Amino acid sequence: MFAQDDQPLAPVSRTYAITNVNIIQAPGRKIDMGTILVKDGIIKAVGKTVSIPPEAIVIKADSMYVYAGFIDGLSRVGVIKPKEETNRERPKDPGNPTNERAGITPQNDVRNELNPADKSLEELRSVGFTTAHVVPYGGMLPGNGSIILLGGSSADNMVLASKTAFYSELTSAQRVYPATVIGVMAKWRELYRQANLSKNYESLYAANRSGLERPTTDRVLEAFYPVIDKRQPVLFKSEKILDIQRVLTLQGDFGFSLMLADVKEGWDVINKIKAANAKMFLSLDLPEAKKEVKEGDKKEGDKKDEKKDDKKAKSAVELEKEALEKRKEEFSAKYTAQPAVFQKAGIAFGFSSLSAKPKDIPSNLRRMIAAGLTEDQALAALTTTPAQLLGLSDRMGSIDNGKMANLVISDKSYFNEKSKVRYVFVDGQLYTLDVKEEKKGDKNGAKASVQGNWSYSTETPQGTNTGKIKLKNTDGTYSGSITSNMSDRETEIKNVAVDGNKLSFTFDFQMGSNTMAIEVNLTIDGTSFDGSMNVGSYGSFPMKGSKDPGL
Repeated sequence: MFAQDDQPLAPVSRTYAITNVNIIQAPGRKIDMGTILVKDGIIKAVGKTVSIPPEAIVIKADSMYVYAGFIDGLSRVGVIKPKEETNRERPKDPGNPTNERAGITPQNDVRNELNPADKSLEELRSVGFTTAHVVPYGGMLPGNGSIILLGGSSADNMVLASKTAFYSELTSAQRVYPATVIGVMAKWRELYRQANLSKNYESLYAANRSGLERPTTDRVLEAFYPVIDKRQPVLFKSEKILDIQRVLTLQGDFGFSLMLADVKEGWDVINKIKAANAKMFLSLDLPEAKKEVKEGDKKEGDKKDEKKDDKKAKSAVELEKEALEKRKEEFSAKYTAQPAVFQKAGIAFGFSSLSAKPKDIPSNLRRMIAAGLTEDQALAALTTTPAQLLGLSDRMGSIDNGKMANLVISDKSYFNEKSKVRYVFVDGQLYTLDVKEEKKGDKNGAKASVQGNWSYSTETPQGTNTGKIKLKNTDGTYSGSITSNMSDRETEIKNVAVDGNKLSFTFDFQMGSNTMAIEVNLTIDGTSFDGSMNVGSYGSFPMKGSKDPGL
């Protein structure tokens, strides 16, 4: 009976020979048409004259390219996302909520929340990543991060190093203290100082217990102890320039070891980052690239309208709109060129995929390269530099004898627009990718089906905002409404535009006596979407959603 049980089959051999492949050992180090021998998860030989043992499974990677597996500096890949609590009751004392309600759970361990079957692991692995610095979901202090491998049969099997960072965000709690960013900073300071006092008293008590009251146990404060001793860095998600400045202020007050990750607007505070000696992980997310319209693609009517517009004076609204578009383009250009600016300033950095879609990462890297980063510099930020920043250089980051067999093999140079990842090794385990060839005509496909009801959520400094978007299509003209859990009103949406799989619209939001115009830009993928909600001077917030079934 036991013999009939379904058991996972072990590989025929754990020895592989990758032959006739362009080996990019590290930035600036290349072996043309060489061989890599992998055995039991370790790189055993690299070169042109490698002897292949008879038990080896041979991968004929004719003229393909192989790189060390990419390393992600901040991610939630493989982490089980907790269900959003709706209709949360406000506590009787919102100024003194429980730690869990306030988002203060630094004692949590991300290892308890890993799911080796999660689809996100496969998605990130398919673009070349084999290792990630992973953190839990939560509020201002979600818990401890770990470095994991993007493959394995169990959560424990995936973990390469545990409790590698004390993860923090400037995320406020909903309807309880700390409900503002300033409140979060004040609470962070309070907890750090309390932890320092608690740790000192424990040391005093351990040295001489006679006559002293027994110390109380507090897991929240104890989680700060490795930070105080500088045995564990604080890993702060810091997207915006104001976030970075606030985090650097905290670091200046307490002197803890600091990692800044998912950084999107760091170019104006480079000197402060240098002075803080912070380890950097820049965001792999980028603003959507502007579509270039070629002269030959313009319709005759469009050209006539342009000539008419040149003749008549533009209104103040049109001029303001043009100025806004110009500011957006300038910001997008700075954002895209950020890695090149950090490189020029001599600041070592890796990348973070936390807010990026895996499928966009290769094209975003090419945009960074077009903005001034070299291919070798981009490769270093994916391999050797994050290995050094995370203390992994002895095990990964380059293709050398004795290192872990974390490899990515692409049919062309990885940074080539037409390149596709064909194979990935994680700790010596081979993953073969099913690559679908792009059909001609797919690039400019038909318009997405947007009619119906959609549920959405967006992350703002005040917390998660949820609601419904209702869309109608009347003879090609779109209209609809939007609701929000912050208001009981149904608001009309305007300027609805559908271009392929892109959906955009605006709506007015009443804030006190003021009316604010909000702009939404979404990318439809079947029955789901991702995008952003732009709230003027308050910034842009990520937005995602899905189509309600049956509608």
